[in-house]
Amino acid sequence: MAERSTAAVDVADNSGDDPLTAKADTAATDGVAEDQKTAEKTAEATESKAVERQSGEQPPIITAPELHSGHKLARRYRLEECVTRLDGFSSWRAVDEKLRRAVGVHLLPADHPRARSVLAAARSSALLGDPRFVQVLDAVEENDLVYVVHEWLPDSTELTALLAAGPLEPHDAYQLVSQVSQAMAAAHREGLAHLRLTPSAVLRSSTGQYRIRGLAVNAALRGITAERPQRTDTEAIGALLYAALTQRWPYENDAHGLSGLPKDVGLLPPDQVRAGVHRGLAEIAMRALANDGATASRQEPPCTTPDELAKAVAAMPRVKPPEPEFTAPPEYQHTTYQQGTYGRPQPRPQATQPVVVPPAPLESRTGRALKWAVSALLIAALGLGSWQIADRLLAPESKDETPIVHPSADDKPAPSKPIAISSAQDFDPPPGGNGEEYPESVANAYDGDPSTFWHTKNYTTANFGNLKTGVGIVLDLGSAQKVGSVDLSFVGRTSVEIRTAPADASSAPSTAEGFTTQASKTDSDMKLKLIKPVTTRYVLVWLTQLPLTDGEFRGQLTEVKVMS
Repeated sequence: MAERSTAAVDVADNSGDDPLTAKADTAATDGVAEDQKTAEKTAEATESKAVERQSGEQPPIITAPELHSGHKLARRYRLEECVTRLDGFSSWRAVDEKLRRAVGVHLLPADHPRARSVLAAARSSALLGDPRFVQVLDAVEENDLVYVVHEWLPDSTELTALLAAGPLEPHDAYQLVSQVSQAMAAAHREGLAHLRLTPSAVLRSSTGQYRIRGLAVNAALRGITAERPQRTDTEAIGALLYAALTQRWPYENDAHGLSGLPKDVGLLPPDQVRAGVHRGLAEIAMRALANDGATASRQEPPCTTPDELAKAVAAMPRVKPPEPEFTAPPEYQHTTYQQGTYGRPQPRPQATQPVVVPPAPLESRTGRALKWAVSALLIAALGLGSWQIADRLLAPESKDETPIVHPSADDKPAPSKPIAISSAQDFDPPPGGNGEEYPESVANAYDGDPSTFWHTKNYTTANFGNLKTGVGIVLDLGSAQKVGSVDLSFVGRTSVEIRTAPADASSAPSTAEGFTTQASKTDSDMKLKLIKPVTTRYVLVWLTQLPLTDGEFRGQLTEVKVMS
């Protein structure tokens, strides 16, 4: 089925694959299967089908659930467009009506032989919480259906589409292999593998961040397993880098919209396929693809795990981005013609007239009169000032004392008091947000116990891996209250803003821009006093910079108090 979207749905890219269930269940171990094993499996499949026909039994035919656009799941997810339908499951673009955002949904019957494994894979992937992967938002079995809901990224572009336009620049290829290998190394440390890391599974955002979709889920939907999953994913990353450098698929068969290599010549080094390939990146690709029997360049050891590949990429000299090209301004047209004096009458010399120098301004008659006037005014002013000073010094002292006025009790400002927090919820709006930042632990932020806390997901940088501008929690005061300050306690120095909703708001705004910023600060324990007291019902604690904790960037809010 052809690609229909660059968003986070589509696990059915069939380029170079047989869509039959029998092949989908085959173990994907070392990339290209050996001929002998292929022949044995083909014979076994043929014999099994013959036995079924002799016994009169028909192999079960699994059909995808017959749903239609407009159907709702859990009275929340409205199906919009079927992206693919294959092997008993279907993938849809849908709308989360609760959070008003697009999502992707995979659907299959609850009695599907792979339904249990799909649910387990989706839940394991969701627990990873790594922003370098397209996040799984929900995994549910309901009404004889199993469905997996995940992010939909309409502003991202598939690597398939990028390669269709031509090979990537060396800096882009370097970023691709660096980010993907690091992300897969982190996934394998948690026991998760991809096993179907194709160009359609890699997305590049508008900021240049690469994200991987279908971690564990794509393989579970197709029934793909592997004896050595780290080796399988490493070779897949090598194939992605090879394709990015050459715009060719590093195997004989055409796949993913790319032409394969010539028949019976083996795996050619990238610089023999296309001129001008970056030498260091070409060697990295060969070391990753050496798993398939190729000889690594310069006798470097092959990379058999994503972690080894990530370390090899980090050890090579950094590939700098191309210099920006500026269009030179058009040159001015200079003429060589100069007007001469030949043939023209020369000006006659004229007699020099004497220059009359005017007198200095104060040397004239008017100037002398002005000087006398200013002098007289100065003398009068000095005399008047001297008389006033003498009069004040000789005057008797007054015995009247100014009464001291003490402010009454009614004039003193009322002391600030804590305002009860009725409820709270995590706040992670689009763009960039997925709507969930550990909502189950939000209550820990205002339970009065400093040992408990609400925390964000882990990110690769302090500014959320350039995926979003911030995350936070919205505090509901139950009714409109007059708020004067907010006390906060974090684990580590955190940059935070206090924002408030309009006083007449009946519900919390759905975007950060719907709130008004009232105060900001960077610290661990802080008291943020609002510019002036504000009447509001909803207070947003908006985190804009995260501290580094145990090698990861995350925010941890232990206590929050809203004061009048």
